[in-house]
Amino acid sequence: MVLSSEVECTADVTLVNGDRLILKTSSRPEGRDSFRFQVAALAGLEGASGFAAPHIVRTSGGALMFEEEEICGYLQTRLSGLPLHQANATPDVLYRVGRALGRLGLALEPLKLPAMHRPILWHVGCWPRLMELAEHLPAGSVADSVRLAMGDYVERIEPQLCHVTWQVTHNDPSPFNTLLTENGVAFIDFGDGCWGPRIQDLAIAASHVVTDPSLALGGAENLIAGYASVLPLSTLEARLLVGLMKARQSALILINHWRAGLFPAEAAYIKKNVARAERGLAILSALGIEEAEMAVRRAVP
Repeated sequence: MVLSSEVECTADVTLVNGDRLILKTSSRPEGRDSFRFQVAALAGLEGASGFAAPHIVRTSGGALMFEEEEICGYLQTRLSGLPLHQANATPDVLYRVGRALGRLGLALEPLKLPAMHRPILWHVGCWPRLMELAEHLPAGSVADSVRLAMGDYVERIEPQLCHVTWQVTHNDPSPFNTLLTENGVAFIDFGDGCWGPRIQDLAIAASHVVTDPSLALGGAENLIAGYASVLPLSTLEARLLVGLMKARQSALILINHWRAGLFPAEAAYIKKNVARAERGLAILSALGIEEAEMAVRRAVP
């Protein structure tokens, strides 16, 4: 069964013995580097604890992936679980997701992977130019909030990112890529993974769970607390976190409005997270810089 995917071809494969696998293939040149990164990341996570991730099914020759002249790809195990976006995201659930994300960060920290510096549209280094896509946004409060958030990123946040820890990151731990399984929290789809600020994974995950306007951080407090219980935030990370969350929400809105216009047949899949990002950005935009930092400090242990 072929699954929705923007770049690679992804299929859910059921074997005759009932086992289920995920087969990913690509005929695009950029797919080769992406797959080299993904398989190396999953292989590097084997044996890690505190979270789950798919396992690579090696080829008959023992390789992590197959590479032919016109096509490349790999097989991985298929994890069974409830995607976070379908779950009842209670404070306890979000705390456990945050802890698992911190454990993932620790497991990724020592890895130096092939193609980890490849061009990634979602990399923070691309964000200063994303406002070129603003013409694809409908006029209104969302567009205004996006402009303010991206302006703050360019002027205040990006110049300070060189002073935080950088490492290999998942770079897309969204509620669609986070599963609640019998064996704990799992993370799938490392296709946007790269070398970036470690706190970026927290900013991304937290930005997706900002839903409650009655709370300063919209309900992301528990996820942030869980993460910080494993990977304590530095003073600078606490200061930059909310700005990074808003910038990521804005990047998601900008990129997906643009890509939905390029690929109208896949628009529903491409924009699956847009409404959540717009709602979350509206909540966080009510915070000033000092208020945001204080809210983060109140949330962490």
